[in-house]
Amino acid sequence: MVLFAGAGTGVAYMVRRIAILGSTGSIGTNALRVIEALGSGYSVFALSAHSSVELLAEQARRFKPKYVAITDADNQKRLAELLADLDVEILAGPESLVAIGELAEVDIVLTAVVGAAGLPAVLAAARRGKRLAIANKEPLVMAGELLVKEARASGGEILPVDSEHSAIFQAMQAGRPKEVAKIILTASGGPFREVAIDDIRNVTLAQALAHPVWDMGPKITVDSATMMNKAFEIIEARWLFDVPVEKIEVLIHPESIIHSLVEFVDASLIAQLGRPDMCLPIQYALTYPDRVAGIARAPRLEEIGKLTFKRPNPEVFRALPLAYEVARVGGAAAVVFNAANEAAVEEFLAGKIKFVNILELVEHCLNKHDVKTGVSLEELLEADAWARREVTSVACSA
Repeated sequence: MVLFAGAGTGVAYMVRRIAILGSTGSIGTNALRVIEALGSGYSVFALSAHSSVELLAEQARRFKPKYVAITDADNQKRLAELLADLDVEILAGPESLVAIGELAEVDIVLTAVVGAAGLPAVLAAARRGKRLAIANKEPLVMAGELLVKEARASGGEILPVDSEHSAIFQAMQAGRPKEVAKIILTASGGPFREVAIDDIRNVTLAQALAHPVWDMGPKITVDSATMMNKAFEIIEARWLFDVPVEKIEVLIHPESIIHSLVEFVDASLIAQLGRPDMCLPIQYALTYPDRVAGIARAPRLEEIGKLTFKRPNPEVFRALPLAYEVARVGGAAAVVFNAANEAAVEEFLAGKIKFVNILELVEHCLNKHDVKTGVSLEELLEADAWARREVTSVACSA
């Protein structure tokens, strides 16, 4: 297992200084709630947003960071006006995320920037030996091999913030990495967990956005409907826990109470349970190895009543078998997988393609791209751009 490869697990900070990349999104706003509840042992040192100037300024006034960054440089002037009376340094442009990731004073970088935009900053923080609390899937999906290599070399740490991988990490404390027989990722199954393959062809946008459990943005909700989110988690788990992809399974668990499980060689099955709430995994990534009281509430088993599980249909959820193949191929395959999906989902949300076309476009890009192994960040970003162009081209010509 490559988590906590450095000296972080034994270090006691007087105050843990935290930078949040993507502070105005749902993960960022929940992280600020968690930090505020944790109290004086944790401070917000830097915040960033893309274009949500008003909310970023409001957060800066409340948490008094030393740095704020707005990656859409057109909003820099407005942000400066809103914070003119504060002692805060304002950074702007995409490169501002890297600057924050490299700040010597920062102990923990929590990243929740959607897409490839945050990848250079995550790698920069890994090279500086930071604790990386990763909420978005792209860093490990796109550059898992490269990111793990950098963290190992610098003595940095990589901690999962998403609920499934946090659950796996917590469950793995029950044994040693070599004793792990299987990792089981649970999935809500989205709105189509009971749908037959013939019915998928007629799915509407409204149906795809009607998630039965989670309240998320449209892109992530569509990913849940295709189970692409779980496909990405297979790839993430392969790098986070340094296990062959054959040891990773997916089960649909509609109640979303067991967030994931680990099976050990002695047949023990260890599960982590929690409410469908991101506050606990966020907090654990910030406080590890300690557990402290926070704002999360424990589930009441007597209220839940029952927990159910079923295997996903690989014909309905084509993203899952594709993910296993992508994880085996390695190199830039995962970059193409992620970028093609992002571009295809955009086309679907814009009403330009059908729901079933999302995975068709992803598979088209995987088949067409000449996958390289052992690629650099620059080559990964080139593959990302190629896949997006290819999806747009094919969708426009259809």
